Amino acid sequence: MFQVTSTPNAPAAIGPYSQGITANGFLFASGQVPLMPGSGEVVGTTIEEQADRACKNIQAILEANGLTFEDVVKTTCFLADMGDFGAFNAVYEKYFVSKPARSCVAVRELPKKVLCEVEIIAAFPEK
Repeated sequence: MFQVTSTPNAPAAIGPYSQGITANGFLFASGQVPLMPGSGEVVGTTIEEQADRACKNIQAILEANGLTFEDVVKTTCFLADMGDFGAFNAVYEKYFVSKPARSCVAVRELPKKVLCEVEIIAAFPEK
């Protein structure tokens, strides 16, 4: 059995998917791009601004499930330009201080021509 995550504090899905799904003790969050919740407008023009907004959107999905960045066990990061790797990491490490497992790849293009996208898997604490 699974539960769909839907919070107004993160951008609504821009396609046929949900913000996240919880199943078997895990939260699987869809990739977050730097969109402002509510308006759906792209935030920022630099990798730093966009990475910060993407991480804030992830934070909203985590909080909607009673989780924090400390509960994240895996991230997948997509960059439009691998030349942004260092600047992206400088923002990323402020949020993901527990250093979850990660993949980071460059892609040809991202939705709305943004510079980055971040998706996460988080584990619910054992009771």
